Parts: sequence; structure tokens; C-alpha cells
Amino acid sequence: MTSPPPPPPDSSPDRSSQPPQPDCPSQPPQPAPRSSPAGAALSRSLGLGDAVVIGLGSMIGAGIFSALAPATAEAGAWVFLALGLAALVAYCNATASAQLAAQYPTSGGTYAYARAQISPGLGLVAGWGFVIGKTASTAAMALTFAAYAAGEAWQKPLAILALVAITTVNSLGITKTARMTRWIVAAVLAILAIVLVVITVSGEFSLGVMGSAAARLDDSGELAVPAGFDLFGVLQAAGILFFAFAGYARIATLGEEVRDPRRTIPLAIVTALAITAVLYAVVAVAVMGVLGPGQLAQSTAPLAEAVGRTPWAQVLVRIGAVLACLGALLGLAAGLGRTMFAMARDSRHFGFLAHVGERFRTPARAEFLVCAAAIVLVLLGDIRQAIGFSSFGVLVYYSITNITAFTQTGEHRRYPRALQVLGTLLCLLLAFTVSGRAVLVGAMLFVIITVVVLVLRSRSRED
Repeated sequence: MTSPPPPPPDSSPDRSSQPPQPDCPSQPPQPAPRSSPAGAALSRSLGLGDAVVIGLGSMIGAGIFSALAPATAEAGAWVFLALGLAALVAYCNATASAQLAAQYPTSGGTYAYARAQISPGLGLVAGWGFVIGKTASTAAMALTFAAYAAGEAWQKPLAILALVAITTVNSLGITKTARMTRWIVAAVLAILAIVLVVITVSGEFSLGVMGSAAARLDDSGELAVPAGFDLFGVLQAAGILFFAFAGYARIATLGEEVRDPRRTIPLAIVTALAITAVLYAVVAVAVMGVLGPGQLAQSTAPLAEAVGRTPWAQVLVRIGAVLACLGALLGLAAGLGRTMFAMARDSRHFGFLAHVGERFRTPARAEFLVCAAAIVLVLLGDIRQAIGFSSFGVLVYYSITNITAFTQTGEHRRYPRALQVLGTLLCLLLAFTVSGRAVLVGAMLFVIITVVVLVLRSRSRED
């Protein structure tokens, strides 16, 4: 008796290598990317702890060591109000990002969400806004790292070296990025804890100096802080401090590499944001309690000055700043590369950048292109202008995030629409007050991008 013939092979296409489709029963299935090469999908290897750590690593660097002083220069003793406003904007944006990421667990962040939920054109505007703004942020963070690590003559070469090294680490696999970020975050938190203890026991901390403020800019040109409440200054300071909070987006842009993304991404975003907000508030109170708003506004290394004349503590602060900047660079480079990868995967003309390496399953080509663009900005290099420009681009990007989340319906809604309305209004308000030059240059770039998108869409329809 002969055995029955084997069943015919399954002729259905193998979907294991396809990008995940959004779970959205109320909408028609999303079309597959036009130029997705075979195997162009990332590996889901990150858990909740990894996602939280990547978010923390992206946020802690900028706010603690570089944003507090310029924000105080704008708002004076009211910088705490600016910090609360920045945290509120970040919370609105974080919940919108979490709600969208749960429905669309894929790479690309708001680019992918707006493209699927509203229109490809709006998605492209958001994607390019993110890439441009965050490339400026990456350059600023590399320059900040170099400023803490070396003398002025070596800062730009060291910043370039850091960008190349960080991009190389990211290209070796997202689990390596998460592991390295975990160690960096742990070290920075330990250093900050020691610094807070030193400040507390030094005898120089006093809540009384927190309300003191110098006069405005005097005839000699010395930097001073507002003597009273200045609404415009508070808004500018909030925009500067928002630059520090914006790292939670890294979690959403890694949506294609997170396990159980519908649960993990929302929880990781809110957790990382809450931890960071509390940490910022504690450090700001400690530093302001020693230096006061006038001295803090003029400081280039406020935490180092706050520890006083303790040489080992000053060295520890510098080490912490270097590590925090490296952690932020890791998260920034990872999110940027994956947004560029997602945009290229959906493009007719840039399929070369949609390549995923067979060994490490990372979009290395897209990551190194972003690295090259950041190096150009480092060579042009102005940290304060880079921060302002980055804040403008990212705030406009998040206004699109909130608008996109507002359109979600049914089972995909996790947060009230009022949060998305508030987030949109606050994003646009802060975007257009953060810096005059940043608004001018950023608005011009967004207009150019919008025109290009409309032209490309028109040509596609004609074809």
C-alpha cells in the first residue's frame, strides 16, 4: 500500500518579510510600498524596558546639560512655568503618537501615520519636517558632546567622529543600540544622583535665591534675565525646553522593531516622558537653588558650576554630560534612519535607501545618509540656532501628529480629542515664538517641501 501523496505546497505569498499592515478594520487595507525590496522588513526584538530606555536616552541629554541655561535667559525665575508648559505639550504629543503607533505599528512615525490616515502628501511634509528638524538636532547634540569632551580646537572633529561611531553602532543592530543606551542611561542617572547629593550637602542651596533676578540686558551687553513675568519669554523658553522632551518620538519610529507594539509603544512613551519630566524638575530646582536665575542664565555648564568647588564632582558632571549626549545621539540617529527608510520604502525613486541588511536587519544606508547630512551641519555649526531650528521643525511635525490622531475613530481612540486640539494649538504657538530666524528659515523650507510634494503628486496623477 502506497502512502498518500504529500499535500501541495502552499502557494500563498510569504508575508513574513512584508512590512506589517495597520490593524484598521474600518479602513481599506493600506497598499504595499511601491518599491519595497524583498526582505525589507525590520526585526521585532525590543521589549518594554528597551523601548523606555531608548526614549530616556533620547531625552535626558539635551535638557539636563544644554537647554536649561538658555531657557532661563528667556524666562528668568519663571522657567519652571516654561518647563511645565513644555511637559504639557510633550504629553499631548506623546499620547497622540502612542494612539497612532498602536494602530500603525510600523517604522516612520508621523510620516507613516499621516500617510495612512489622511493623505500621502501630508505624510511627506511631516516626514521631511522630522528629518530636517532632527538632523539639526543631531548636529547640535554632537556639538554639545564635543564641547563638554574637548577644547574648542578639537570640537568639530570630535563631533564628526561621534556621529560616525554612533551611526556604526546603530547599523550593527537595534538590540545593540538598546543595550548600549541602557548602560548610558544607568550611568547618567547615577551621576545625576551623586550631583544632587553634592549640591544638597554643599550648604549653598537655598530656595530664597530662586526668585532673585538680574535686570534686563544692560548697556555693556551682558546677558541678564527678565526681572518680572514675560509671557513671550516663557513661550520662547518652553520651545527651547521642548527640544529636550522630544526624544519620546524615537519610541514611535521604532514601531516595526517592538514586540507587541499596540501595548508596548503607548506604555513606553508615557513612562519615559513621566520619568524625564520629574528628573528635569528636580535638577532644575537644585541648580536654580544654588545659582539663581541670573547666574544660571549666563552659565555654559550650569551643573558643573552648581557643584561648587568640588573638583571631582565637576569632572563627574562633565562625564555625565558626555554620556548623556551620546545616549541622545544613539536614539536620534536610530529614529532618523528609520524614518528615512520608511519614506524611501514608499517612494518610486529612492528604493536604494529602503535596503535592510541581511545580517543585522537595519537600514544602514539610510542611517549613513543622515549621518552625512548631520556632518555638514556640524561643519557649518551653531548650537543655539540649531536648537531653535530643530524645535520649529519638530513642533510643526507634532502639530501634524495631533491632527492625524484627531481623525482616528472607534476602537483606535485611547485619549480624548481635546488633548489633540490642545496639542495642535500649543505646538503651533511655540513653533512661531521659539526663534525669529528659525521660524523664517523653517517656514521657507516647509513651503518648498509642500510645493515639491504637490508637484510630484500632480505628475503621478498625470502618469
